[in-house]
Amino acid sequence: QVQLVESGGGLVQAGDSLRVSCAASGRTFSTYDMGWFRQAPGKERKFVAAISWNADRLYYGKSLKGRFTISRDNAKNTVYLQMKNLEPEDTAVYYCAARDPATSLEYNYWGQGTQVTVSS
Repeated sequence: QVQLVESGGGLVQAGDSLRVSCAASGRTFSTYDMGWFRQAPGKERKFVAAISWNADRLYYGKSLKGRFTISRDNAKNTVYLQMKNLEPEDTAVYYCAARDPATSLEYNYWGQGTQVTVSS
């Protein structure tokens, strides 16, 4: 069992940078793949970025690579999403998720989300 708690969201202006964090409980964090997703009002949840358990594989949603960077610190049980040059279209609730690659293709642990609002 993994519990995830996001933090770091807030209100920023277009062009600003922001880093959101996701702290995980449990001793197995270092064996889990981690992902970030986002959901804008009235829209479906979309994939943002993912990082493998040992950080040797990184994935990004369409058009986000270059502005968004995912990273993790297994010693701190934390995964980060660094966002730069934020745009109003990035406004959404950002969720982190975890999966055990040994047993699941799906992300089956989710945080409660953190709101990111980008004003124009």
